[in-house]
Amino acid sequence: MASLFRSAEMTLCQLFLQSEAAYACVSELGELGLVQFRDLNPDVNVFQRKFVNEVRRCDEMERKLRYLEKEIKKDGIPMLDTGENPEAPQPREMIDLEATFEKLENELREVNQNAEALKRNFLELTELKQILRKTQVFFDEHEGGANPTESMTRALISDDSIARQSTLGPVQLGFVAGVILRERIPAFERMLWRACRGNVFLRQAEIETPLEDPSTGDQVYKSVFIIFFQGDQLKTRVKKICEGFRATLYPCPEAPGDRREMAMGVMTRIEDLNTVLGQTQDHRHRVLVAAAKNIKNWFVKVRKIKAIYHTLNLFNLDVTQKCLIAECWVPVLDFENIQLALRRGTERSGSSVPPILNRMETLEDPPTYNHTNKFTSGFQNLIDAYGVATYREMNPTPYTIITFPFLFAVMFGDLGHGLLMAFFGGWMVLKEKPLAAKKSDNEIWNIFFGGRYIIFLMGLFSMYTGLIYNDVFSKSLNIFRSNWVINNITKKDALSNDYMMLDPAEGDYVDYPYPIGMDPVWQIARNKIIFQNSYKMKISIVFGIIHMLFGVALSLFNFTYFKNKLSIVAEFIPQVIFLVFLFFYMVLLMFIKWFMYYPTNIESEIKYSPRCAPSILITFINMVLNKETIVDRQCDATMYAGQIPIQKLLFVCAVICVPWMLLAKPIYIMRHRRKMNYSVSHQQMQAAAGNGDAEQPIHNNTAQPVAGHGGGHGDEEEMSEIFIHQGIHTIEYVLGSVSHTASYLRLWALSLAHAQLSDVLWRMVLNKGLICDGWVGGIVLYIIFAVWATLTVSILVLMEGLSAFLHTLRLHWVEFQSKFYSGQGYAFLPFSFENLLDSASQTTEE
Repeated sequence: MASLFRSAEMTLCQLFLQSEAAYACVSELGELGLVQFRDLNPDVNVFQRKFVNEVRRCDEMERKLRYLEKEIKKDGIPMLDTGENPEAPQPREMIDLEATFEKLENELREVNQNAEALKRNFLELTELKQILRKTQVFFDEHEGGANPTESMTRALISDDSIARQSTLGPVQLGFVAGVILRERIPAFERMLWRACRGNVFLRQAEIETPLEDPSTGDQVYKSVFIIFFQGDQLKTRVKKICEGFRATLYPCPEAPGDRREMAMGVMTRIEDLNTVLGQTQDHRHRVLVAAAKNIKNWFVKVRKIKAIYHTLNLFNLDVTQKCLIAECWVPVLDFENIQLALRRGTERSGSSVPPILNRMETLEDPPTYNHTNKFTSGFQNLIDAYGVATYREMNPTPYTIITFPFLFAVMFGDLGHGLLMAFFGGWMVLKEKPLAAKKSDNEIWNIFFGGRYIIFLMGLFSMYTGLIYNDVFSKSLNIFRSNWVINNITKKDALSNDYMMLDPAEGDYVDYPYPIGMDPVWQIARNKIIFQNSYKMKISIVFGIIHMLFGVALSLFNFTYFKNKLSIVAEFIPQVIFLVFLFFYMVLLMFIKWFMYYPTNIESEIKYSPRCAPSILITFINMVLNKETIVDRQCDATMYAGQIPIQKLLFVCAVICVPWMLLAKPIYIMRHRRKMNYSVSHQQMQAAAGNGDAEQPIHNNTAQPVAGHGGGHGDEEEMSEIFIHQGIHTIEYVLGSVSHTASYLRLWALSLAHAQLSDVLWRMVLNKGLICDGWVGGIVLYIIFAVWATLTVSILVLMEGLSAFLHTLRLHWVEFQSKFYSGQGYAFLPFSFENLLDSASQTTEE
């Protein structure tokens, strides 16, 4: 329990391990996760360390596993995650793992290459089949004449040319056929027209079904084209253009019989390829399914091996090269557990030499280690986000578990909204294991899930404060019946929002309050805001000052633990006096006013009527300014006997505390240093006098100037820094006491804003559906309720909840923790397989 309220006690140790047992011992320490190793080779390049080759082998194995994982995900094969945590394999098992991964990678790459070649052949045959089918349509469109290209000829040459060619004989046209991407057709057609000057004839038809690209696996849309031309020069030009647009050309016979024969051969080859492709895919699938069963465990093993060798690279070798030396931070309470882990590692390795773990003396500040569990870790993360606690400093987390959700609930007090938040947090807590197993990469969800216990507690506390405020979605619960007797208002007036004034002095109030929380009649009162403002503003100040006083009290535990008596006398005592005599006294005045002044006029005690109740703020200001309060002649300016002298005494004591905080500590340090310097110089003079007469003048001439210089200028500079630091600390505390007290008024402001927003949503949205009658009213209410529920969750629960959360965080970081928490430490980061695997899995998912 000591490490919950204060960080665990740490010690620096030196560890001696035999070379053959080092791997197994580090493996056991990684499973334990309680040792933070220091780098003893900071000046050695990472490529020159002893185990760099083993790390490279692990990197190569990890690369092969990532390749396997990518192929498994590509086929949509589920990877089996049994939740097992296999131990780190022995170094000799690395060879078997490397061989297994090498075999799987080579086999998979060979299968992929064969499959890609088969898919490329299948694509070519499919495109050739489409060309034979589509070009047959082109040829069939031009009937008449023995030569099927006669109409093409007429399209390419003019009438005069036809007349000349008729005397010379028939014109022979050439053609090429191929396939091109559909989006390239317009540019392809323009280029042919411009480059060939209109002397080619292009026909194209789209392939309806998409084709698979064997290289990328994407589905692409293509078109079949056929180009007619005359002469070898145009033929060369056309082929170059097709090559530039990455069009694939295929042989296409001119005779119909040859085309039919080729088409039959193509269909036969396609059927054979389909059979071979199916067998190849089945073999690939079997390989990946077998790998998917073990890939999670393989990743864990390889990452553990890699982490062990990374850690071993932090060690030093002794002169004999047979012993590894390490330095590490370990918790004192877990010292025996660490020794047991080292003993297990030695037994596993078969070594006969036991490891040696020695404590070391050091002036270095140890790391801060706070024991946490799944419940306290979320609150500890809130504190660490401000700054990691200084070693052995008081840990605010245990107190934040209560104060954080409570102060949040003061601003978010609504029974309905708190129920929604508690339900959401409780659902995450109940479904903790399955939700954690999913390991979502959504950052917002991970933040919510990490703070599930915080959300749950904030919801529960909000339900409590909502019950105190008697506020449920801006409406009240009349459980115990109102204690106000109202005779001048009807039900119709109440429903029509014709608000009324409630005045206890008019006799409408029964002499005892509502049992729990606020009376529900305030929900329809015209002076509801005035009443709630006074109530919530005062309790905000009460909570704030108690919270700050508690923070100052925690500083006493820090001073006591570190045996800093000077800070207790020069800082803690004047800080408590200043805060209690001024601000806590104001809280006492609030309670005196609540108890001494009655809600109704009492003729026998007119001075205790609400008309005579003095203002707390005016009273406090007059106390500070030493002014008298001007009141009615029938009323008493004071709340109790002897109030004015007591207030003057309290104020004088508080003012005295300011120079006390400012000067006491620096003056004490300065006087202490003068005594130390005097004693040192006196000892030097005695030592000089004890030597011979010849040496005495030398010592007298040299000792005094050195002492004067060192004790003069150097100490003055250091003392000036102490005075400046203490002045800043004093000004910060005195002014902060005022500003921090006012800062707690955000509890009142946000509570009021939340209640008013909830009331606006009820009156301007949901109330519109409640006033509709008949079956139409049911439909309207259904729609309006959906809108109201959406706005309630999005604005009042999420946005207002986030706003209240941030304000509560500020109250803890600034107003509370500044009284005792410095947060200048650094976190304890042990060598832990669990942490390494979690971070590695998150990196892989991202």
